[in-house]
Parts: sequence; C-alpha cells; structure tokens
Amino acid sequence: MIQLNRLKAVLAEQNKTGKWLAEQLGKSTCTISKWCKNSAQPDLKTLARIAQCLNVKVADIIIEPNGE
Repeated sequence: MIQLNRLKAVLAEQNKTGKWLAEQLGKSTCTISKWCKNSAQPDLKTLARIAQCLNVKVADIIIEPNGE
C-alpha cells in the first residue's frame, strides 16, 4: 500500500487521537482510522481542515512521491 499521508504520525507528535480528530471534523472514527492507515485518503478540502485543526501546513501531512 502506498503511503500518501503521515496523519498518524502528526497526531502522535501532537498527542492527539483519531477520536479527537473525528470529533473536530464531524467524521466517524472509522474514517479517521482509514486515513491513518492510508487505506483511504481525505479530499483536499478535508485535508485543509485537518491541517487547520492540527495547526500545521497541509504539506506537513502529505508525503511527497519517492520520499523526497
């Protein structure tokens, strides 16, 4: 599976949980879990909301192709 986001790592760095993020976004914890496992991805609008909730840049959440 291709790793496209580092949401799980960013949540851990900030001592936040998937449940907390789900509450902030009005999403299910199942959806957040899929994003953290990279089995599904948030759309761009949601990605921007995630970054805002975590007070980070969108670029801090996504992984650039080839790990660059």
